[in-house]
Amino acid sequence: MKKIKIGQIGVSHEHAGGKIQTLRSMPEVFEIVGVVDDRDTTAARYAGDNLAPYEGLPWMTEDELFNTPGLQAVAVETPNTELVPTAMRCAERGLHMHMDKPAGEDLEAFRQLLDACRERKLAIQLGYMFRSNPAMKLCFRAVRAGWLGDVFQVQAGMNHDYGGERYQSYLANFRGGITFNLGCHLIDLTLSILGRPDKITGFSKTTRGARDDVSNNGLAVLEYPHAIATLHACGLEADGIGYRRLTVCGTKGTIELSPLERFDGKPLQMRLTLREDNEEYTAGTHTVDLGVVTDRYQDQLLELAQTINGEIENPYPYEHELLVQETLLAAAGYMEWR
Repeated sequence: MKKIKIGQIGVSHEHAGGKIQTLRSMPEVFEIVGVVDDRDTTAARYAGDNLAPYEGLPWMTEDELFNTPGLQAVAVETPNTELVPTAMRCAERGLHMHMDKPAGEDLEAFRQLLDACRERKLAIQLGYMFRSNPAMKLCFRAVRAGWLGDVFQVQAGMNHDYGGERYQSYLANFRGGITFNLGCHLIDLTLSILGRPDKITGFSKTTRGARDDVSNNGLAVLEYPHAIATLHACGLEADGIGYRRLTVCGTKGTIELSPLERFDGKPLQMRLTLREDNEEYTAGTHTVDLGVVTDRYQDQLLELAQTINGEIENPYPYEHELLVQETLLAAAGYMEWR
């Protein structure tokens, strides 16, 4: 594979440190030319205090990064509200990008970014890391191959119990609260399974004892002609990450996954129940072992490199990214669904 010259703008996104660590673990794929420090931003940020993942890397201004000879791509890891404007500056300079999520609170600004990428034939990859999760990939394949029949129900939860008061204060900066910040993952997964919904209803609550201006308990209901998806996110579930879950029910079978990821060195497992045999599994209930996942970002960033090098088509085209953001903003209360 031709090595990609890449830089990172921002250390303040929740996933910034993890992203640079993964890029550094792939020297045969990426050459990191430098990092732009955005800690002086006035935008709301939750992370950025730990600079250990960047030790030994060159620090530079954004202009210095853009003027680096041979630069091909940028990882955009600024606070949420600055992701799209930063990515637009990258697009205007003809740079491919990995941009973290969610894609801001302004749908039109994101639409313009995607149009700029389309016009310049640039790869833009949103930071929805579950897309490359092996269990999710098997789930998508099962749905598309018809193993589950007609899907009539998706249930998913993206809870956690980290961050304390600091995280609650961070959420207060977003009108859409936790649905905006974390529910976006579940919306992305649901649209990959069921496509565009007919109707969206969002519910936003504040848990007892939390600040009144914090929406830390959200539910989105997506309706389809013959299916319903219920997507929940809350910041106060005991061992919330360990209980993150996805259930997909169809007329011929069910997939159940919990947790969505593992960080304890144990294999990720999925429960698959089928009414009928298929080319890979017999009828009945199976515990599918998907192996130990040691890096949640590696497969996705490898996919980015393959896309930039022209080895594959982007599996998530511009149209999908726009639909995810439009659905998210409707579910989180920013706009009406049409």
